[in-house]
Amino acid sequence: MLYVRKLNVLRLSEACRGVLGDLVDGPVGKVIDIIVVFSIVGGVGTSLGLSVPLVSELFQEMFGVEDTFLLQMGILFLWTAMIAWSVYNGLGKGIQTLSNINTVLGFVLLFFVLVVGPTVFLLNLWSNSFGLFLDNFFRLNFWTDPVAKGGFPEGWTIFYWAWWIAYAPMMGLFVARISRGRTIKELILHGVIWGSIGCWAFFAIWGGYAVNLQINGVIDLQSILNTSGIPATVVAVLKTLPLSTIIIPVFTLLCFVFLATTVDSSAYMLASICTKEISGYQEPARWNRILWTVLLAVVGVGLLSVGGLKAVQTSTILVALPMIPVLVIMSMSLLRWVYRDFGALLSKSSIARCSKDGNPVLVRTDENGEPEILPVSQTVGSRTNGVPRA
Repeated sequence: MLYVRKLNVLRLSEACRGVLGDLVDGPVGKVIDIIVVFSIVGGVGTSLGLSVPLVSELFQEMFGVEDTFLLQMGILFLWTAMIAWSVYNGLGKGIQTLSNINTVLGFVLLFFVLVVGPTVFLLNLWSNSFGLFLDNFFRLNFWTDPVAKGGFPEGWTIFYWAWWIAYAPMMGLFVARISRGRTIKELILHGVIWGSIGCWAFFAIWGGYAVNLQINGVIDLQSILNTSGIPATVVAVLKTLPLSTIIIPVFTLLCFVFLATTVDSSAYMLASICTKEISGYQEPARWNRILWTVLLAVVGVGLLSVGGLKAVQTSTILVALPMIPVLVIMSMSLLRWVYRDFGALLSKSSIARCSKDGNPVLVRTDENGEPEILPVSQTVGSRTNGVPRA
């Protein structure tokens, strides 16, 4: 939509035009954009609702302060200030700077735990778990626990599905915005492969380390989880590491930067969605970015006031449900546009050898389904080895 069709908007309703046509110019398009905004706000709100209590617990451990609502508000204020600085400075200086810090800190801590922890056990468990996952792939993905009714699928599996759906608009828009020059194939493969490997390594190393602590009786993490919750369990795991007095502050900084890179990207894209005209080369107004940063912080305050993981999970599922039909329409629209714009490249019979002046031309279908002959240079903006670029 941005780089091939050269549209000067960053709204997902416009990406549905391939299916909905002119309906996106009316109330239908407005409804889709409202759903997208609520979805992004809900996804980020969930991150805030889960992250602020964790950092609050880490602050208690480092400074010996009592966990209060005022402390959580102070942490949220610091977060908002960092995020506001990031979005104010834009993609190049702000968001990219935090993202680079985030990447380095994440890799350093992963490598540290892998080396100082039970390395052989972590690698064995990693391999073994992957085999179990492949062996039980369909069972795990269709497991709803109807007999025992332990609550795990409802509390976590469905919650995570909903969370990813809620984040889909922001991630799609943001990745598209920073991926000028990539092919669609590159975008999908690298996003799926490297994103999955990152999550896989994180769960394998940190999760494997926690499992090792539990099964060897170093610390009863299950009891801490049941009595004190997730934040206290994370702190208990960190305290068992060598140099924990250094690792805990570094981990706290990592939590800060992780959430900041998520929220600043979300504020940036919300500002872009609410900008009437914006190309893939422009940035939304600074006041607009700052406004959305503050509004996201207000949502975080609301979720923290309500309190409880259950409220966070419920809100995520509620905002994600309306996004499902929007994502389906977008997928259909993408396929229709790809075949309409690049169908000639996929079918040799549709490629004319040359026009009257000897230049190569392509045949494609126009908006009305009629054949249309265009010079190659007009059909794809730029090419590398014959591959159309995004």
